[in-house]
Amino acid sequence: MLLELNIKDFAIIDRLHLRLNRLFNVFTGETGAGKSIIIDAVNALLGGKIGAEFVRAGCERATVEGVFSLEALPPVSAEWQPVEEFAYAATGASTMFEALERAETPSPNHSHNDTGSADARVALASLLHEYDIEPEDGQLILSRDIFRSGRTVARINGRAFSQQLLQQVASWLVDIHGQSEHMTLLRSEQHINFLDRYAELLPLREDLSRKVAEWRNARKTLQSLQQNEREQARRADHLRFEIEEIEKANLHAGEIEELEEERTVLSNAERLRELCTLIYGSIKGSDLGGSEDFTPALDQLRTAQHSLSELVRLDSSMSDSADSLSEAIYQLEDVAANVSSYVTDIEDNPRRLEEIEERLDMITRLKRKYGSTIEEILQRADEDRAELETLVNRDELVAKLQQQDGQFRQEIGAIAQQLSTRRSEAAQRLATAMEEQLHDLNMQRARFQVEIKQEPDPQGVPATLNDQPQQTYSCDLTGIDHVQFLIAPNPGEPFKPLTKIASGGETSRLMLALKTILASADATPTLIFDEIDSGISGRSGQVVGEKLWQLTHNHQVICITHLPQIAAFADTHYNVNKQILDDRTMTVVNELRPEQRVREIAHVMGGNVTEFSMKSAEEMLARSYLWKENWTRLHNNHQQ
Repeated sequence: MLLELNIKDFAIIDRLHLRLNRLFNVFTGETGAGKSIIIDAVNALLGGKIGAEFVRAGCERATVEGVFSLEALPPVSAEWQPVEEFAYAATGASTMFEALERAETPSPNHSHNDTGSADARVALASLLHEYDIEPEDGQLILSRDIFRSGRTVARINGRAFSQQLLQQVASWLVDIHGQSEHMTLLRSEQHINFLDRYAELLPLREDLSRKVAEWRNARKTLQSLQQNEREQARRADHLRFEIEEIEKANLHAGEIEELEEERTVLSNAERLRELCTLIYGSIKGSDLGGSEDFTPALDQLRTAQHSLSELVRLDSSMSDSADSLSEAIYQLEDVAANVSSYVTDIEDNPRRLEEIEERLDMITRLKRKYGSTIEEILQRADEDRAELETLVNRDELVAKLQQQDGQFRQEIGAIAQQLSTRRSEAAQRLATAMEEQLHDLNMQRARFQVEIKQEPDPQGVPATLNDQPQQTYSCDLTGIDHVQFLIAPNPGEPFKPLTKIASGGETSRLMLALKTILASADATPTLIFDEIDSGISGRSGQVVGEKLWQLTHNHQVICITHLPQIAAFADTHYNVNKQILDDRTMTVVNELRPEQRVREIAHVMGGNVTEFSMKSAEEMLARSYLWKENWTRLHNNHQQ
């Protein structure tokens, strides 16, 4: 649930801080006042594409921040203070303003109690855990900085993350429905998703999708094996050549380093002997050839050892130093002995050096062909052996995969048949529910139908549908069904696809009807409707307001509207207007008090506020409060 929204230097918004109601929030205002800019800011907060043109003139960056509660939304079960139509005295109030002030907001004990919501909360918790994001006091703070350079920075609880992660997290928190969202309803490929959500079939469909993915991989392997035999034979010969070439090289890990080290020694044999002579002579006093041109370090150290021994006899505190010197002499003698032994092993061996160079050249050629390291070359040989074994045992593997293909088809067919049956059952219920909703939305004679078709395919999966003989049908990740919503808006007309029938206003009402039906299965806590009332007449506005408010049973709802009938249902009502301050235009948003709401609704009704329009606005607000009270009471009784 969106608790707070902060916007700074965004388009014509200077600074804006909103505290939002957990139920129904409505924004009204003149066209161009900045209502859509607020939605643009929320879109940016949710990780949407945003450009530098939204940075307020004269500013270096724009910032949008939202504080979200991760607690489950509580159910509506509060008692409303009754507001009788035309009878303020029933509330103990003398005026409509006082009655509105006394009308209590429902107590916060909404809750998501459906499986879809629980699964969504688990998915969001897993996502946050994966990126080590720890909610603070059950809240997440999302923010987005948009710089004049075009660069943006996304943050979650103050830590910078990618725009993609911001989108993933935000997708579990907010869903925006505007005119563009209606296009989802008009895309027939999305209709199966609506139906499966309504029928609660998404878990079963995920099982089918996994099976179909495995089946496709197995079929791909089978088709590869069933390619032209001559091509397979050429491939086998090529694999044998590669394997033989690598095996013949007799490579082992670390060989390059060993060869390069040996090459270095052989290439510097003369210098190594010179160094050994210098080392040995410096220690022993004569070179390895018997020359005595050196001052022996050992002689000097033994003189020091003799003197230190006499010192220790006079002062035992130096005994440790005497021991250390003796140990140093022993170590030097060992060094001299090792150098003497090492020099005997140094030899000039041009033939061995040539062998090493040839070996390294051969390994370099293999690296160019099979891998950048010896380990990768050896791995290539293992992969070739595995593929060659597959080709050699081709007939056996083909038979095995054909058997697996049959098993996959049977298993997938059984799941697809179950899905199709349950979809057909749900389609009838959805059509009935949609017609009831459309009746409420002033489309009394419209008929709605869910068309489900299958496409026969000899290579598909078997299924028995509608008590017909078993057939094989084409199957994808969603199953064997092709779903399309059809509508007949007027009596006597045949059913046709939505794209060919629905007008803008009808599409709005269809979308609202569908959202109302799917509300219990929608796990997103906050729903934003951006002028969803576009194309809806005032006569239908009352029902639209009722249905939007009903969504607050499972959701927080935020709505931008031009219809007074919808605004009257607001639990919190905001007015959006433009003001000019210091020759700068800015958007200002004010939360309206009860008496201000009456005037705002009167203004929305007809532009000019008159005594008559004020009276009509009061009556409209009274009706909405009375309706909400009755609905809440009936709902609570039904729950009990």
